[in-house]
Amino acid sequence: MAAGAVSDAARVLRYLEATQEAAGNWAQNLWLDGRPYWGGVQMDETAFPILLLDLLRREGAAGLGKLERWWPMVRGAASFIVRNGPVTQQDRWEEDGGYSPFTLAAEISALLAASDIAELTGHSDAAATLRDTADAWNDNVERWVYATGGDLAQQIGVEGYYVRISPPETDSAASPTQGFVPIKNRPPGQDMERAFRVISPDSLALVRFGLRAPDDPRILNSIRVIDALLRVQLPQGPCWYRYNGDGYGEHKDGSPFDGSGIGRPWPLLAGERAHYELAAGRRSEAEALLSVMEHSTSGHGRLLPEQVWDTTDIPALELFRGKPSGSACPLVWAHSEYIKLRRSLRDGKIFDQPPQTVQRYVIEKHKREIFGWRFNNKTRSIPRNKKLRLVLLTPGVVHWSLDGWKSWQDTKTRDSGVGIHILDLPTASLPSGGKVDFTFFWPEENQWEGTDFSVVVE
Repeated sequence: MAAGAVSDAARVLRYLEATQEAAGNWAQNLWLDGRPYWGGVQMDETAFPILLLDLLRREGAAGLGKLERWWPMVRGAASFIVRNGPVTQQDRWEEDGGYSPFTLAAEISALLAASDIAELTGHSDAAATLRDTADAWNDNVERWVYATGGDLAQQIGVEGYYVRISPPETDSAASPTQGFVPIKNRPPGQDMERAFRVISPDSLALVRFGLRAPDDPRILNSIRVIDALLRVQLPQGPCWYRYNGDGYGEHKDGSPFDGSGIGRPWPLLAGERAHYELAAGRRSEAEALLSVMEHSTSGHGRLLPEQVWDTTDIPALELFRGKPSGSACPLVWAHSEYIKLRRSLRDGKIFDQPPQTVQRYVIEKHKREIFGWRFNNKTRSIPRNKKLRLVLLTPGVVHWSLDGWKSWQDTKTRDSGVGIHILDLPTASLPSGGKVDFTFFWPEENQWEGTDFSVVVE
């Protein structure tokens, strides 16, 4: 699309339609005939086909036919997201599960795009549920992935920052950012770290996808931390590491990655930072970073590598500072980022930024008074003046109380039209310290859940 090859983009969309899994997602990777290869689930990969269709729709691409034709694909993908998100089994680096800023940005923007498609194809009930979910998740981004206080914030002089990824809440952590995340490709004993200590440029996706303004103080704080920990100056200019402590790259002596090593800078991340700089109104900075990508190549082929060497030259191993390391080359992902950056610079704005998120969250600053609870994301507390929405995968009867079981009600959930069954509890009237208790009866199995759950008003 960025290069103007609209018919090819439409062919890709039809390929994705044909290879969608029955559950609504796409395989982590697959053979050309659609058979899955690895078995992981990356929620952003389910979001991107929705965003591609929406981009084609907004650009008026020929050959799509009636939009109604695409609703089954969109409904399947959006349903998979609302049933299984916001947590992802794998982040975009295929390493860790949890709350990822990048994945959250992709999920939320895809749900808003899907809600527009639902409205345009006559599925208004589904559209409302998708928007409600997007709003509730957007409202919780900072709750899930923004760390405040702590020694790192104090050291750099910021109030807080977005983390690379945080695990789902557990009984042992006060908030997700206090939990532990595994660090892949590290020796035993060095492969776990507190979530609030691991930083990544992934949080810039919150601007790229339109969820946060480029001058949002939380974004500016995070950039200070990113640049303090992850930026390296190369002969061609600055570049960035995936995250601090990364072990995916050559060893210190230049010997190849063998399951452990030291992460090196990714030219892809220079392109992503350039998109942020363009959004922030600094075109010259974006153009300089385009040049960084161009000068991270080697020889006449001009192929962009996955990583570049970042320390003293080792000629015997053909490792030169700022030039391709022994990593994957070409990295097609980096080439596509380069093409999109060229288009964005031509247009003077981020080419692939969804307009729905910018309008709703940056311009209108829309907030929804709904707060979700689901079995894969059991919140233990809720902000004041919010309705608690219970999200179930099958029909249920909710047995609930607002006064510690002195009285109770039994209420059936309703089918949302996108694969979830929901019930809103009237917690908005509760004072701080108030509590709602609930459990479930499952009519299809004719049995009770057997566990009571509680959510306290903050």
